[in-house]
Formats: sequence, C-alpha cells, structure tokens
Amino acid sequence: MSQHEMLHVRGRVVVGPDDVTDELWVVGGRITFDRPLAGDVRTVEGWALPGLVDAHCHVGLDAHGAVPDAVAEEQALTERAAGALLLRDAGSPSDTRWVDDRDDLPRIVRAGRHIARTRRYIRNYAHEIEPEDLAAYVGAEARRGDGWVKLVGDWIDREAGDLTPCWPREALEEAIAEAHRQGARVTAHCFAESSLRDLVEAGIDCVEHATGLTDELIPLFVERGVAIVPTLVNTESLAHIAEAGADKYPAWAAQLRQVHARRHETVRNAHDAGIPVFVGTDAGGSLAHGLVAREVAELVKAGIPAPEAVSATTWRAREWLGHPGLEEGAPADLVVYGGDPRADVSLLADPRGVVLRGRVY
Repeated sequence: MSQHEMLHVRGRVVVGPDDVTDELWVVGGRITFDRPLAGDVRTVEGWALPGLVDAHCHVGLDAHGAVPDAVAEEQALTERAAGALLLRDAGSPSDTRWVDDRDDLPRIVRAGRHIARTRRYIRNYAHEIEPEDLAAYVGAEARRGDGWVKLVGDWIDREAGDLTPCWPREALEEAIAEAHRQGARVTAHCFAESSLRDLVEAGIDCVEHATGLTDELIPLFVERGVAIVPTLVNTESLAHIAEAGADKYPAWAAQLRQVHARRHETVRNAHDAGIPVFVGTDAGGSLAHGLVAREVAELVKAGIPAPEAVSATTWRAREWLGHPGLEEGAPADLVVYGGDPRADVSLLADPRGVVLRGRVY
C-alpha cells in the first residue's frame, strides 16, 4: 500500500490495559478515532494492540561485536516481523542512526555504547575504562544516545575468580549525576547481588537482568523507583555458561548456578513488591532477534499475570520510554492478532498483521 492509503482497523482495539474500543482509522500514517469523510479504505480485522516493545536488545551487534549495516537491517526486520516496533538498544558499538531514516524499520531508543571496566566485559563490545574516566564517558554516551546510558555493573574478575562490582561508589555517584544533568537515564548489566546496592543508592534508573536481586534489596528498589528488565530468555543460559567455566572458576560458576535456579522466583518477588518489570530479550549478542513473545511467556511462567506481562511490552513499556501507544494523532504502530493476548500470551508469537507507521506488513 502507499504511505497515504487509509486503514480501518476493526474488531477489538485494546487502547489500554482495560480500555477496549471497536475500531480506529489510519490516515497519513497516523491514528485517528474519527471516521474519515471520504477515500478508499483498506480494512484490517482482529485484536489490535500497540506495537510491542523489546526494552533490551542490540541492533547492530552480534557475538563478536559490531556488524555491517545489512546485518543490522535484517535484525531490525526480524523484530518487525515479531511485532516489536519499539526497541531500546541497550548498548551497541554500531552507529545505527541511519535506521531513523527508514520508515519500514522499528524505532530505536539508543543507550550508546556499553561502558565497562578494563578487561571486564565481552571483547569488542564496550568502552573499557577505569573509574576516574567514568563520568566523562557517561557524559559522552548520554549525548550520543537517546536518553539512556548503559554501564556494565559487574562481570567476572579473573583475579578473584568470581563476579565482582566493576565500579567504586564514588565513581558511580559522579557518573550517574552527570547523566541525569544531561537528561539521560542510566541502566546497568548486573548478574550479582554485590553490585546492586551501590548502583541503586548512587541513583541508577534501571537494572538489566537483576538476577542477584534479593528480598533484602527489593525494598530499596521500590523506594527509589528502580525498574528491572529481567531478560529471562537470556538468563536461561546461565547454567550452561557456568558449566563451561566451572573447572577454572568454581566460585563464579556456583554463583551463576544459584541465580539461575531462582531467576523466576526473583522476578515474581520483584513484581509482587511493586518493582516495575519490563520485557527485554537481550537479542543481538548471542541470542537471535524476534524473541519478544517468548520473553512475555517467561514472565507469565515466573508468576506475573498475563495482562500485566502484556502491558510490560505494550502500554506501560511505551509510557516508560516516552513513546505513545494507540492515541489520537500518534504514529500508527500496532499489531493485530487473532485473539486477545491478555487472555492467551501465546498469541503474541503469531501476529496476523503488523502495521508500522501506517503500512501493513
């Protein structure tokens, strides 16, 4: 269809978690709830939800580092086919600004490049620096990103043979304050418990994975309003990673096994206490793209009610990232299903149609 053809989306349009209407129209690539006066209209029928959000993925990255633009394009197209139309790119060495000029690709909210301690992260992924330079690098990535900065909060310390925090408290406080001064939020990769208190008390806005979150730390997260993105489809692999390194780093392997065993319980306890939980897959490193439906199913497996798990990839996630849902005048980014995913999240894996900026795919 051309960019300016009109659509009539009818059946059940889920505007909000408890707000369902019968129809909407798309005119000039934007949503309206007022019937157009004239013109040819293409009809799309089913259960319509806002385009899904993958709040932790990496377009432009694979297991070895930055990828060519053609590979990044395929990654973005795979997300589109899965209905993920808004992506928070939680760290990438690639410059993917060219995606913004493509109306056929999902919108990306960038966190710049990962910032890690020297020799304490995956090769070719991050700026690898020392604590005295953290604030300067955070400031630079705040200017490079779209309102987010990504730290590596903990990683294996080969001298200790275990996961240890990467940054002293004072460096975190200075760096996070600099990001906030520039209007950016800060998130951090964290597997271990030991890195969490300093990050939260230093003012972090979000924690990725958060496998080390304990019942003792949960009230602190609630008090400070810190969100988590558990990436359960990714942390599923921690037991295998532990097994591969157990002979050389037994303490590290034991810690990974422990957090893996209780990862669903950790997410359930966080949700039940009121910590905001959002959907993210960690696609683009070692994981394939297009896994957003699987991550929602994992949240339900953890004990989050299906309607709330769906909201964590639609209405609440879009509000958190500052992007509209199915609102008057908003870009027409929506996914149509054969039934109500709030009642059966497995439907998310089988979209009937994807509408991105008013075009049907």
